[in-house]
Amino acid sequence: MDKRQLDGLLALKLVAESGHFTAAAKTLGVTPSAVSQMIKQLEGRLGVALLSRTTRSTSLTEAGARFMAEAGVALDQILVAMENVRSFAARPAGTLKVTLPRAVYPAFISQHIASFTAKYPEITLELHFEDERTDIVGRGFDCGIRLADIVARDMVALKLYGPVQFSIAASPGYLDRHGRPLHPRDLLQHNCIRPRSGSWIYDSWEFVVDGKEVAVQVSGSLIFSDTLLMLDAACRGTGLVFATADMVSQFVAEGRLETVLDKFTIQREGFYLYYPHRAQVLPKLRAFIDHLRAARLSVPPVPGISI
Repeated sequence: MDKRQLDGLLALKLVAESGHFTAAAKTLGVTPSAVSQMIKQLEGRLGVALLSRTTRSTSLTEAGARFMAEAGVALDQILVAMENVRSFAARPAGTLKVTLPRAVYPAFISQHIASFTAKYPEITLELHFEDERTDIVGRGFDCGIRLADIVARDMVALKLYGPVQFSIAASPGYLDRHGRPLHPRDLLQHNCIRPRSGSWIYDSWEFVVDGKEVAVQVSGSLIFSDTLLMLDAACRGTGLVFATADMVSQFVAEGRLETVLDKFTIQREGFYLYYPHRAQVLPKLRAFIDHLRAARLSVPPVPGISI
């Protein structure tokens, strides 16, 4: 459809409601002659007169009245929708969809949720817990939270916390039965519980040996797509896990897990909030970013990621 077909609709609606070109022109911020020209062009495209003009008044013709009766409701809906969208640009409001690993919630996000929702009552925060790399644009998310290693390079990213230390852990009972590994290569003799991230299984566990990063290709009888449930399985004595130190620390303090190979474990940059490059960031996302920005202590840059 030729988009010019829509030109003049608003002008016609305003003239029909006020009965005057001058009032419609004032609302639109144009001259009365410009309003008259828009409506004449609309009439020309439709091939029928929509307004009856006299020196004393202006009113809808029969065709114009029928046209507005059928098209006016839709036009009203469009105007309401436009006004609603403008309100999103004016204040923090609406649903903010965030994708993040479940383990990040207790580690960092949970402590800031109450203050955020109290400060911005018109924002509904919708959290989706998943570990895999996510197409936030394709799936309709406003932002995501992931390790720096898997944040897409075409995203804007804000550091939340880090660096992050990783640990290898198992239940004391498992280690008593199968022995405590003394070197990363000893993991080849153990049942390693591996995390899944989408189609990718993380079975190449990384360490630092003699100052160099090395990877050990592990195997095992369990694969989990949920990190917290993976830790629960480890607590029950089924094998070893590779997870962030802050995730296993509580279980270690409770005596349910024990860390091994501590002198070989690796450190990564940390977790980042990321979102697409846009000319304008909606106020709801800006409010969330600013709230978390105020909560963190420092923002060291990561090469290749915009801060």
